[in-house]
Amino acid sequence: MSDTVYFDEVKEGDTGPEVRHQLTRTDLVMYAGASGDFNPMHTDEVKAKEAGLPSVFGHGMFSAGLLATAVTDFVGVGNVRKYNVRFVKQTWPGETLISKTTITSKRSEDGKNLVDLTCELANENGEVKVAGEATAELPTRG
Repeated sequence: MSDTVYFDEVKEGDTGPEVRHQLTRTDLVMYAGASGDFNPMHTDEVKAKEAGLPSVFGHGMFSAGLLATAVTDFVGVGNVRKYNVRFVKQTWPGETLISKTTITSKRSEDGKNLVDLTCELANENGEVKVAGEATAELPTRG
């Protein structure tokens, strides 16, 4: 996790730290158990191939969680006020998923210091898997 980010010290275009994660089949099984999402397309290679897929694929919410971690690592725990994502492409075991979070605007509204961000999770080839936006309320220094 990063140090505190202050509203008066950030500017449009600033980017947050990357979160990188190589997706494994173990991740899929562990997430299925933790979430209760036992769709066989995530854990059963035979059934996934019978359905015409090349392999099992990652849970969308697992990917959204990785991206949320990147946003929170940047703006701080408890500061996110809005987080919306769109699932763009499936994730596959063996891919390295890499986050990118960028401040697109900052404003003061109703006494709150807000920053808007774009965020995305892409694989090592640059294919975007999850795209989103977030708004965070940041403290000021002093």
